[in-house]
Amino acid sequence: MTNHGQQQGLASLTTNTAVLSLAPIVVASPGRGLDMEIRVSVPLAGQDLPVIVFSHGNGQSLYAYGPLTNYWASQGFLVIQPTHLDSRTIGLAADDDRRPWLWQHRENDLLRVLDQLDLIEATVPTLKGRVDRGRIAVAGHSWGGHTASVLLGARHPNPEDGSMVSLKDPRVKAGILLAVAGRGEDLTPSAASRLPFLHPDYSEMTSPALIIAGSADQSAMTTRGPDWWRDAFDLSPGRKALFTVLGGEHSLGGIPNYEARETTDESTDRVAAIRRLSTAYLRSALYPADDAWQRSLQEIEDQEDPQGVIETK
Repeated sequence: MTNHGQQQGLASLTTNTAVLSLAPIVVASPGRGLDMEIRVSVPLAGQDLPVIVFSHGNGQSLYAYGPLTNYWASQGFLVIQPTHLDSRTIGLAADDDRRPWLWQHRENDLLRVLDQLDLIEATVPTLKGRVDRGRIAVAGHSWGGHTASVLLGARHPNPEDGSMVSLKDPRVKAGILLAVAGRGEDLTPSAASRLPFLHPDYSEMTSPALIIAGSADQSAMTTRGPDWWRDAFDLSPGRKALFTVLGGEHSLGGIPNYEARETTDESTDRVAAIRRLSTAYLRSALYPADDAWQRSLQEIEDQEDPQGVIETK
């Protein structure tokens, strides 16, 4: 795309606009045992909308993560949230034969969203002709971060035969990975047994990504401390950024929802910082002429009491 085209797309982004959010939208999903339901959040103003496909954490659904997804949509992004089969709203039986393959269904859900953008565009009122398919990002929290990372180039073993799952998708240009798992070698024996796919290899995750980790995210899953959550930054090549949320635990101040039971460190200031920084990162990653990221870095540097620390490479 020419520089003129980049500037045109950049100018079409809006900020603080009203949002139309529709759910559930049903997407036919052969082989899944249940059609996929998604939430689509669309800014009412703006053209050539960049896309964020968001993967929720374990047990959550399309109804969660409003503090992030509603904000992104208000800033000019089309946000699509599938409900994965592990959601508590679905309630798979403990002996359901899909359970060992939930990791695969999750990854297929994100690919299905990308494959069905035409259907989604045709289904959602006001969306026709407004989707920029050349600017797509993925994002996810916790297990959703692991799911999203695979489309950015991370790999992991298939528990059935040990082969490496590799699903890097050229349609995806950037990502936001929130509380994404570190090395599988550092899982506790119990977690390694329960989650045999959770051995991410970040050595080929070359796509630009912002990794967000909590400095107080002490998990029973790993034998390491909170530094485990920075592995996706440390172990991946290419352009990356890490935002370590000071005092942040696994819910990073409350991104799953306001007053959610999962939130142990509720802080509107932490959530606000994550919203602003992630938006700025995606704007600059998808629109190289946009200096939002550099301005955000300077703002944090100038703050007397910042919510976190940024590293880049």
